[in-house]
Amino acid sequence: QVQLVESGGGLVQTGGTLRLSCAASESVPRMNAMGWYRQYPGKKRELVSTLAKDGRTNFADAVKGRATISGDIDKNIVNLVMDNLKPEDTAVYYCNIGFQRTDLYYPWNYWGQGTQVTVSS
Repeated sequence: QVQLVESGGGLVQTGGTLRLSCAASESVPRMNAMGWYRQYPGKKRELVSTLAKDGRTNFADAVKGRATISGDIDKNIVNLVMDNLKPEDTAVYYCNIGFQRTDLYYPWNYWGQGTQVTVSS
């Protein structure tokens, strides 16, 4: 069974920097991308950023200009760095394995356990 392990997160001050890392225990056939999602209490998970094997990246409008995604899809690793954190970035962040075709990312049902990020005001 594929396991995704996230690290990083915790309590960060407003204006600070968030660093998250994710490593999957193994590859999934046909996977060619990984991504980060976040979830607010009582809400659906929403896309934060994705990284495709060919280097293409995608960012949610809410984090554009503040976030950088990197990693090595062949090694099942993806990292997220987000600067200038805001209280509204407070959420549980999840790592995901998926498939990217053209500009669309299709999340598969492989998720990390989630890591809480709290931005203090």
